[in-house]
Amino acid sequence: MLPTLMGFFVFFFVFLISGMALLKERTSGTLERLLATPVKRSDIVYGYMLSYGIMAIIQTLIIVLFTINVLKIEVTGSIGLVILINVILALVALAFGILMSTFAKSEFQMMQFIPIIIVPQVFFSGIIPLDAMAQWIKYISYILPLSYVSTAMNNIVMYGDGIIKILPQLGILLIFLVILTLLNIIGLKRYRKV
Repeated sequence: MLPTLMGFFVFFFVFLISGMALLKERTSGTLERLLATPVKRSDIVYGYMLSYGIMAIIQTLIIVLFTINVLKIEVTGSIGLVILINVILALVALAFGILMSTFAKSEFQMMQFIPIIIVPQVFFSGIIPLDAMAQWIKYISYILPLSYVSTAMNNIVMYGDGIIKILPQLGILLIFLVILTLLNIIGLKRYRKV
């Protein structure tokens, strides 16, 4: 359960902090002033992803290293792969947080996204066995990034799998990242049409 929880905490904190930070920039008028310049929407999204991404990576490293060194979780596979998966998950959570912040009007409304976005991640990540649930419920886990992270993390931590075995999960996480980034660029149309 601990490898899955490690991914969950990475996702939760990055999603929440990035969403709140961008929402604050939007409500304070910073984003509006930035959109008044001739900068492309894609450049704005990439800039936010880069700046908040660095902070997300630092935060992820702290969570992973704390879990491994302080909580003494034994990693059978590569610690580098554990970090890689969590860094990609952090970037997915960052893109998710930025996307949700474009729809929220206040910090309170951003908090209301937690039951919609975060809680299902826990239920369908594998902490609760999906075999005991109805067949149609299992399909929901295919559209949630944390379920792929959980599979990859468990395979690395418990079975010592290498990068070849977790390539499908890494590929799907990268697809999530690309789709969410594109949705962020499209989502900024709401504030500037060009």
